[in-house]
Amino acid sequence: MRRADRLFRVIQVLRRKHVVTAAMLARDLEVSERTIYRDIRDLVISGVPIDGEAGVGYTLRRGFDLPPLMFTSDELAALVLGARVVASWGDQELAKSAQKAIERVEAAVPLALRERVNATPMFAPGFHVPPGVVDRLSDLRRAIEERNKAWMSYTDPKGNHTERTIWPLGLFFWGKTWTLTAWCELRDDFRDFRLDRVGEMQILADLYPKEEGKTLEEFFRRVEAEAANEENAGP
Repeated sequence: MRRADRLFRVIQVLRRKHVVTAAMLARDLEVSERTIYRDIRDLVISGVPIDGEAGVGYTLRRGFDLPPLMFTSDELAALVLGARVVASWGDQELAKSAQKAIERVEAAVPLALRERVNATPMFAPGFHVPPGVVDRLSDLRRAIEERNKAWMSYTDPKGNHTERTIWPLGLFFWGKTWTLTAWCELRDDFRDFRLDRVGEMQILADLYPKEEGKTLEEFFRRVEAEAANEENAGP
C-alpha cells in the first residue's frame, strides 16, 4: 500500500470510530505500530486535528472532514455493483481491495448518500466460480504486470491435451468464466484460454519482450479488424 493511501485509510478509520488505538490501526492496515505512530505524527503536523497519545488511543476532532465526493444514485449503484462483482469473481487480493474501495466511497460521500451504498439492491453471487480459477487470477495478474512467461497444461473443448509456454497479456471476465488472452509459443499466434480448462500452471522466471505484433494492443486491433471485415461482408 502506498503511504498516501495508508494515511487516507487512517483518517477514514478515525472518522468511523470514536477512539482507535495504534494496535487496532496496525492490524487493520497490516503495518507495525511504530509506522502508525509516525503516520499519526505526520498527519497532525499537516493539520489534521487528531487528539490522543501513544498507548491510549486516537480520535479525530469533530468538524474535520474531507471534501465530499459527489455521485448520483446511478453512479453509486454502478460503483457498488462493480465492486461486488470483483469481490465475488476476482481473486482474494482484488476482493479485499474492492471492499476497501467501497469503504472509502462510503466514508467520503455526504451522509444523505452514504446509506444508499449498502442499500444498493444488486448483487453478484460468486458460488459458481471454481476455486482453481480464483487461485490462478492473482498469479496471472502479476505475470501480466511483470511480463513473466507461463507454462501450463490445457484441455480444449474437444478434449485434446497440450502443454504450452505462453505470454500472458490480458484477463477477461465473461459473466460465468474468466479467459486469458496470451501469445502462444506453440501456435506462434494469439490464443484465448478458459481458466477452468487449465490444468497445471507455473509462472516462469523468464520474461517476455514487448515485441511488435505480439502485444495486447495488437490483439485488440486484430479483433477490431476482423469485426469490421465481417460487418462489411454483410449477409
